Amino acid sequence: MKKYIFGLPFAGSLLSKAPGRFAVAALVLSLAAPHMASADDYRLGPLDKLNIRVAEWQTVDGTFRDWSAINGAYSIGPAGTLSVPFVGDIPANGKTTSEIAAAIGQALQRKLALPDKPEASVEMAQFRPFYISGEVQNPGQFPFVPDLTVLKAISIAGGIRRNADYGPQLGKDLVTAKGNFDIYDDQRVRLLVKRARIDADLAGQTAFEVPKELEGDPRLSTIVADETAILTSDRKALKLKLDALDELKGVLQAEIESLQKKIVNQQKQVDLAEQQAASIGPLAQKGLVANARLLSSQQTVTDLQGKILDYETAILTAKQSISKASQDAIDAQNTLTSSLTADRQQTEADLNTAALRVGMQKGLIAQASDPETTAAITGSQEPSLLYSLVRIADGKTSEVDAKEDTPVEPGDVIKVKLAPTASQ
Repeated sequence: MKKYIFGLPFAGSLLSKAPGRFAVAALVLSLAAPHMASADDYRLGPLDKLNIRVAEWQTVDGTFRDWSAINGAYSIGPAGTLSVPFVGDIPANGKTTSEIAAAIGQALQRKLALPDKPEASVEMAQFRPFYISGEVQNPGQFPFVPDLTVLKAISIAGGIRRNADYGPQLGKDLVTAKGNFDIYDDQRVRLLVKRARIDADLAGQTAFEVPKELEGDPRLSTIVADETAILTSDRKALKLKLDALDELKGVLQAEIESLQKKIVNQQKQVDLAEQQAASIGPLAQKGLVANARLLSSQQTVTDLQGKILDYETAILTAKQSISKASQDAIDAQNTLTSSLTADRQQTEADLNTAALRVGMQKGLIAQASDPETTAAITGSQEPSLLYSLVRIADGKTSEVDAKEDTPVEPGDVIKVKLAPTASQ
């Protein structure tokens, strides 16, 4: 995959700047605009997935440093922000990959006070999906591809449903839609509980509250029990590691205190030995005491002083071990936090996808249950179809009519409807 691959219409930036009352008009203009081929014009949005790699040129060593703690795949959250370790949340909605890369490098240099700015490489890993519903063979969610039009999207979804298939197909669609709704709604409930558990874990809590919107749901007891077990396990594992490190620091501190007492006692022996050597010195000069005794006293002083140095070295080693244990405790907490942050980001993306799928299946159930639709699509002639695009512009959802050659953007919902009959 090339860096900054492919482009989309410039409509995304127009819509983000258009006032609310002109949002629909701006969207119509964007749909009529030609697809741009430049990848740098593609504006990011929620559910886009990026590959980020950061490297830093270290001037002093003349080498590159690879930031493996940051490198990896990231998803833009529903709020349009990108969460990167050591950087925090970066506004990504409406930005290009090159702008995100520059923001990451600048933020790392500023926050970590680095002499050289790290170089960030940001590549598109996966565009946010588009959705199609209505009179197509396989409605649902599909990966976006560049230069997508309504007609191409219908082809990806298996084409238009044939008139001969409409009667039995409606019954199948209803059963399938109801089954899919149950699956996606179960995913949504599980993800809401999981998000609550992750938030509690990040806050260092040992319990979490169930979202109010799920109160009374009969599925909660099992789901909450599973997530509570995960929360308890995370907290217990971290506590055991921190307690073990605290115990180690306590042992090392006791060892230091013991060595310090030994140094005090050893120093007293040095003082006594020096006094003895000092008293023997004049006698040795007068020949009253053998020189060997003087040398023995001096050797004793030297040996005692050597032991003091050994004790002091042992104290330094113990202090270094205490410092390492403290750093290990910080690393353990940071590792858990980093893992939980990434997990929460993915949970937000999955929750947004599940919510969209639930809404789509509701629409399919309503459509398959509509008697007027059934009568229209089981007629002798294949019905005419109408197309429309649902797109979020300037924080608002707008729906506009479309044609087969209308460009589609990531995140769009394409509706394929039956045209009203003469009787209607």
